[in-house]
This record gives sequence, C-alpha cells and structure tokens, in this order.
Amino acid sequence: MVERGVRTRGHYARLLAGAEAIEIKATIPQRQIADARDRYKLTTRNDDDRYIYFFDTEHLHLLRAGIIARARRVVGKEHDSTVKFRPVDPLKVDKRWRKYRGFKIEADASEEGAVKSASFSMPVGKGLIKRVVAGEKRIAAIFTKEQEAFLREMAGTAPDLGTLSVLGPLRAQRWDFEDPSCPWPITAELWSREDGAMLMEASVKAPAIQAAAVMAGFMAFLAEVGAERDRQQQAKTRWALDFYASRLKKKPARSAPNKARRSTPRQGAPAA
Repeated sequence: MVERGVRTRGHYARLLAGAEAIEIKATIPQRQIADARDRYKLTTRNDDDRYIYFFDTEHLHLLRAGIIARARRVVGKEHDSTVKFRPVDPLKVDKRWRKYRGFKIEADASEEGAVKSASFSMPVGKGLIKRVVAGEKRIAAIFTKEQEAFLREMAGTAPDLGTLSVLGPLRAQRWDFEDPSCPWPITAELWSREDGAMLMEASVKAPAIQAAAVMAGFMAFLAEVGAERDRQQQAKTRWALDFYASRLKKKPARSAPNKARRSTPRQGAPAA
C-alpha cells in the first residue's frame, strides 16, 4: 500500500527544492540489454555515438570530493567539456552562472533517492580532445576560464589540473525513442569499457514540479515492460572510473608533468 497523508505531503518538493529539472534513471541488468536493444531497434545505425574521457587522479580525489570533470567527443557533432558537482545546495550556487546556456541545476533520481547537481558545459574545438589525450596539450586546455572559475568557487579551492590523468576512453551509445505506454520520451545510454563490460541506463526527464508523477510512472512502465530491477544499480560514472583508475595504478608513472597521462595505451584510442 502506498503511504499517503501528512507524512508524505510535499516530500518531492522538499527533496528537489532549487532543481530546475529531474532525470529518473534505472540501470538495465546486463542479461536484458540485448532484449532491450531488439525491442526498440537500438542499433549502430540510429545511435548517437560518443567517446567520454574523465579527468581525475588514480585515487579519484575529484570524484571523492563530489567533482566530475569530463570531455565528450560526439561523432559528427559538437564536442564539449563539463565540470559537475554533486551533491549541491542550489541556494548556495551563485545565480550568475545561470546566464550560461551550458549551466544547469537538476536532480538525478532512482529508487534509491535523489541527488541534486550543478554542471557547467562548454563547447570544445574539434581535435582538441584528441591532442590532450595524446599528451600534446595540457588538460586545462579543454576547460574555459569560466569553467575554471566555477570549479574554484564551488570547490572552495583551485584543483591543480596538471596533476590529473585521462581516464578512458569510454564508448557511449545513446538513443532517444518513445513507447506508447510511456508518456515521456525515453533515453537509453549504453556504456562500453575497454574490457568488454557494458552498462545500460534508461532515463526520462521532466520539470522538477512533475517529480512525483514521473518517478512513479516511469518505474511502473519499466515493470510493465518486464525490465528487471538491477539490484546493484551502479552509477555509470563510478562504474567507469573505478575500472580506469585501477588500470592507471598498475602503470608506471611518466616523467612529463605538463602533459596528460592516459590510463590506456595511446594506440587503443578509437577513431571518430
């Protein structure tokens, strides 16, 4: 029985206060990925193909501090870089950042709860990410002065980007599609690591004011189509970074402090 009454009134309003939008996420169990792709005809011909690189230390100091720094090469489209903080209190984030098109405050939610985040994305010129990954440019070249200012303000200090390494690449295939029984457009994202492991996440987005309806509705939809609950419910970022950081620890240190260090051999980089 669903609990109602005074105890539940305004629950989501309090939980998501200050967030502009909510994204409901659910991990699809590995054994159901092939069936999900077949059901919705998710192929390499209709995907949005991208390669994702994270920037952190081998001990994941940024991630442990709630900071995610990444860059994405989207095949045939605009590349970008992102600095993201979570969790955040939206009331403590300066309003001046909202003037940037790539800035947003939203809540990521699952059956385990909701976490509010603030992220700031900016375009990256073609070829620049590859040059950073190859060690020809410093990691700082990927981020704008505005992003670095946002990083300093939110972190309370200025993380030294020169001490970070490149973790990746991770291949991500993304599809946007609809199902007649789901009132919200669905996004499926399949991440593939270099060891062959895969993780698929299904999600829907809605204005934060619709949080209660979209949370209950999307979970009910997944149950209706037979999607099993992934008991592990692994976060994509943690799943990827743990793997690449462990590989980085096994590699000997390089003597080029001003260049990016990759967690994988250079010749393994995919073509775009």
